[in-house]
Amino acid sequence: MSREVLERFPAGGPRGSWPAEEFAGARRDEGVPARVVMDLASDTFLVIVEQRTGEHVRE
Repeated sequence: MSREVLERFPAGGPRGSWPAEEFAGARRDEGVPARVVMDLASDTFLVIVEQRTGEHVRE
């Protein structure tokens, strides 16, 4: 299984703002199983899609 990063968002966004969650939610509404994870090393939120090797998520 592999992971594809769809987008990166800085962790220091404005209080009450969740741009990574909003982006992931919009992708889920399109049928893409996106989720948000935290990359501690870079202090960013990543919107990712886990996929089996050989599958394409978006073209």
